[in-house]
Amino acid sequence: MPDTPSFSLRGKTVVLIGGTGLLGRALATALAGAGASLVITSRDRARAEEIAKAERAAGRTVHSESADLEEEAQILALRDRIVKAHPRIDGLVINAAYKQPMKQGWASPLSEWELSMRVNATGVFAALRTFGDVIASQGGGSVVGISSMQGMVGQNPWLYEGTNLFTAPDYFFHKAGMINLVRYSATHYGPRKVRVNAVAPGGIYNPDKPQPAAFLERFGKMTALDRMADAAEITGAVVFLLSDASSYVTGTTLTVDGGYTAR
Repeated sequence: MPDTPSFSLRGKTVVLIGGTGLLGRALATALAGAGASLVITSRDRARAEEIAKAERAAGRTVHSESADLEEEAQILALRDRIVKAHPRIDGLVINAAYKQPMKQGWASPLSEWELSMRVNATGVFAALRTFGDVIASQGGGSVVGISSMQGMVGQNPWLYEGTNLFTAPDYFFHKAGMINLVRYSATHYGPRKVRVNAVAPGGIYNPDKPQPAAFLERFGKMTALDRMADAAEITGAVVFLLSDASSYVTGTTLTVDGGYTAR
């Protein structure tokens, strides 16, 4: 019997774009804990370095960088700095996104939609292409885009009734786009040994800013597991897709939503 494929990221350099939010912090801990030499990037270098410092204190190899996906020049400069500092890039995780720039939802000014697209669509593509080309030129690796189950379903206004929460149409648009961009990119890069996949999380509980009780109760009823996820519960899927254990997995989206889309 052959050995079980390794789920470890030891010996791999992974770039995490968007590593300072709720999910980003959990991803940083999981990727570094799996053995990766990790580069965390964020628009806010100070926050990225704070997380990197905490991980280094735990004995892990973590570096911080900054870049704004609105500017292709910043993405290219980030690439050049990382390539100069590291012998190769084995993995890329794209987790960056503007958080609800459409402040009035459907009624928001079109300029807010355009702002969202500059990062959440154009910036995501620019980052994937820039680093995907590097990974391909070095002999292969793995790219993981963070999508959402909301890229697979329509909105459910009932969840938000009586609360100040809502989700705007741009989020559904670009998270659905990530899923098909992954399919396209997998076929583009496959001959050069680069795998491209997505993870689609369900709702994530925020212990720092808890969602309203009514929302939590309703959301739980929509899932098979009767609750929202902890951020750490999303990370195993990402580690798997970056690892050698997923060496024949590409062009797919792994849904981690507690059974929300199964209902």
